[in-house]
Amino acid sequence: MAIEEWKKIENGGDHGNLENQLLLKREEGLEEEEASSRNYENGRTNLMVYLSTFVAVCGSFQFGSCVGYSAPAQAAIREDLHLSLSEYSMFGSILTIGAMFGAVTSGRIADYIGRKGAMRMSACFCMLGWIAIYLSKESLSLDIGRLFTGYGIGVFSYVVPIFIAEIAPKNLRGGLTTLNQLLIVTGASVAFLFGTVVTWRTLALIGLIPCITLHVGLFFVPESPRWLAKVGHEKEFLSALQRLRGKNANISAEANEIQIYIETMQSLPKVKLVDLFQSIYIRPLIIGVGLMVFQQFGGINGIGFFASETFASAGPSAGKIGTIAYACIQVPITVAGVILMDKSGRRPLIMVSAAGTSLGCFLAGASFFLKGHGLLLDFVPMLVVGGVLIFIASFSIGMGAVPWVIMSEIFPINVKGVAGSIVVLVNWLGAWIVSFTFNFFMSWSSSGTFFIYSLISLMTILFVIKLVPETKGKTLEEIQASIDSQRGVEILN
Repeated sequence: MAIEEWKKIENGGDHGNLENQLLLKREEGLEEEEASSRNYENGRTNLMVYLSTFVAVCGSFQFGSCVGYSAPAQAAIREDLHLSLSEYSMFGSILTIGAMFGAVTSGRIADYIGRKGAMRMSACFCMLGWIAIYLSKESLSLDIGRLFTGYGIGVFSYVVPIFIAEIAPKNLRGGLTTLNQLLIVTGASVAFLFGTVVTWRTLALIGLIPCITLHVGLFFVPESPRWLAKVGHEKEFLSALQRLRGKNANISAEANEIQIYIETMQSLPKVKLVDLFQSIYIRPLIIGVGLMVFQQFGGINGIGFFASETFASAGPSAGKIGTIAYACIQVPITVAGVILMDKSGRRPLIMVSAAGTSLGCFLAGASFFLKGHGLLLDFVPMLVVGGVLIFIASFSIGMGAVPWVIMSEIFPINVKGVAGSIVVLVNWLGAWIVSFTFNFFMSWSSSGTFFIYSLISLMTILFVIKLVPETKGKTLEEIQASIDSQRGVEILN
């Protein structure tokens, strides 16, 4: 297909034709693609995809380790370094500030030095941060170390799901990308458990392990083929795609589709931040930003960071039981989300998840309402624990992972860096706002806080019904064609 035709389509012409041309191009290599797909399904050609994903999600594990570090280490660090509550609060919250800086630069870095280069750089920042924390004798070096780890995980939060989405075949992409969230949860749980049996300095050294594993592993896996194609490294692009699909797989149809799409995107003017608000990009931007806003403002970081205090505020019996159950429930439920991602689809999973988080917050809010009015006090601890556990289980199965999966799928390759940085920045900004304001809201009204979060979760369902496309079973190029065709219909209407 001529580049001029693709320019016409991308600049607002026949949007339906874009999808038809992609499908036609895929039909030209149908027999080869079907043979490759059979290999994908029986796992014979997926070994390199799995290895590459394992290496990448070491960054996700590092993400979780950083987030989970501060809770079990709080008492020991404050005692050893004689920190006030406000000084330790700074240590805890500065992680999100560093992550915001990482988010702002993540897209440009990943576009400039590649997905593997960005992961290496992030791991270096995290390693420097952990070493600074380990050697700390006062609050300044502690905060600097925490800031460095925050910057590293801010970049990881963008580049890991992007890398996995770009290397995975379409029938595995959703499940593999969801491993990002699974390893974040696992990293946080492991940090919590180890933090109860080792010193805070030893826990900082343990944080180096996923960084070292990632550094070593990156020497054995290929770069993202789509990024290589974007920067014009054709030989390396074909070699990387062949390694990922297997030495006997026929990659001609997939390679041709990727190259045509890259050529089309590169024929367009270089995108700046202000260009994201053009009609061609505004829909995926609204989807990406909107999902992150609803994910964070549903209360996950406030409820998660202060879960122990929330349980204890409902009654002494709720504190210990709730905290243990909270730590144990996330990993198996996230595993269920991984399994369901490519079976049920993105839209149903996120809507069911949002309905569950709404229910959980409503139950928790109702329990505090009853406690405030002196009603059914014997049931209050059970309602709080049940509500928060329903919330975290529902969040883990969909709202935690699906927004990141969709973010990695919906942006055209030529704006993925800029747009992805904006989306990740919004996510981290929301995380900071919610974690910072949670205690203030709880002081104002515990029941009102959870009722607000419940309402936001309900609004998430409406947002998904109205705007979010189903991306299950589609290549990244087909997803772009589908979004463009929807935009074309809206323009005609």
